[in-house]
Amino acid sequence: MRATRFSTAGGLTLVGDVGGDPAAPCVILMHGGGQTRFSWMGAGAALVAACYHVINFDARGHGESDWAGPGGYSLALHARDLAEVAGGLPGPVALVGASLGGATALRAMADGMRPAAVVLVDIVPNPDPKGVARIREFMLGKPDGFETLEEVADAIAAYNPHRRRPADLEGLRRNLRETETGRFRWHWDPAFLGREIDSELAELADTVEGAREAQDTPVLLIRGSSSDVVNDTGTAILQDVLPRLEIFDVAGAGHMVAGDRNDVFNGGMLQFLARYFPATAR
Repeated sequence: MRATRFSTAGGLTLVGDVGGDPAAPCVILMHGGGQTRFSWMGAGAALVAACYHVINFDARGHGESDWAGPGGYSLALHARDLAEVAGGLPGPVALVGASLGGATALRAMADGMRPAAVVLVDIVPNPDPKGVARIREFMLGKPDGFETLEEVADAIAAYNPHRRRPADLEGLRRNLRETETGRFRWHWDPAFLGREIDSELAELADTVEGAREAQDTPVLLIRGSSSDVVNDTGTAILQDVLPRLEIFDVAGAGHMVAGDRNDVFNGGMLQFLARYFPATAR
């Protein structure tokens, strides 16, 4: 994978990794809120190995991409960024989005984008508010940052007991930025969480009717069996909007499905893409 920069119409620079044959079918990976593109390292490598062209970028305000500041993180703006990243590609694309990334895909479809296939990772237009609130609490839980990587690992383990604690904590640095004082903070703009939960959920729910117009698009919902964000009610609403919706449940995974059970996640994703958006053999 090679680092690439994308310029948006709004004047921001988004940083991503691009891999695989540029002439092959393209899959765009979009991480969840508070994460960075490095959360897709396993999936990106699997897609390249399966002969796809892959674009994996940091969303605005995350990782190495520019911060947008207060008012700059609506789903509409995230979807516009996605459309601009995809706009220069020669052919159709498939979208794989986790949480915020999946919500961005839904909003892009509501705005008229017609991807060849979509994989939504543990997100529906009507997520459980309690699960969303728990995510926010985790993200806002250490406003002064962490003194050590051990503290970071402890916080992740408390939030996500499904995830095996890594033996080598150095990999955590990819989702952190080290301040001048040596403390570690999450690698996202604090203004990203500047809106109330009700406003965020209302904007996501508004994508439903727009996405209905894209119901011919093959869509796979990959759910974590232990997720507190996606429940049967939210899934049923999405099924009503997208009658072709397929569901793949990952046992032993929470909301962070790909990180909790990466091999199982990759298998479900690749099988779905092989049916609806097959890669060109090398």
